Amino acid sequence: MEAPHSPAADVTSAVLVVHSPDLMQELGRRLAKLLRPGDLVMLSGELGAGKTTLTRGLGEGLGVRGAVTSPTFVIARVHPSLTGGPALVHVDAYRLGGGLDEMEDLDLDVSLPDSVVVVEWGDGKVEGLSDDRLHVVIHRAVGDSDDEVRHVTVNGIGARWAGEDLAALGA
Repeated sequence: MEAPHSPAADVTSAVLVVHSPDLMQELGRRLAKLLRPGDLVMLSGELGAGKTTLTRGLGEGLGVRGAVTSPTFVIARVHPSLTGGPALVHVDAYRLGGGLDEMEDLDLDVSLPDSVVVVEWGDGKVEGLSDDRLHVVIHRAVGDSDDEVRHVTVNGIGARWAGEDLAALGA
């Protein structure tokens, strides 16, 4: 008799401690080595947690053109590859309140098969784009703290991430 399928079985996780912005960017460069066209990466965390810093490292690791900066006011930026790899589509969904309907206006489903799509503040808005996604949650100390330590939880969701050793990102 076969055991019933559990969605929890489709999640691969790692928890990492990052001690500085430079190391957050380095984590992005290491993570980029795992990414391929069609990957959706959701980034969650408080303001100033390091989502854009991580994405800057992803851009460096993917070898894309243009400075990776927060796309808050333009909502999405496309960074073409300089190396023949996938483009990086960097989205800031912070100001988008309409869920997937509003995200559809960005045509991310068209970009997704050929690009790596990174969405900051995408919780509850982009999960419908793909059954397979990487959800990166960055926790930082809140309040009056100059603590640069971040606790980063990387969840690989779906068959795409099954068997990936996400804990190796901390090596």
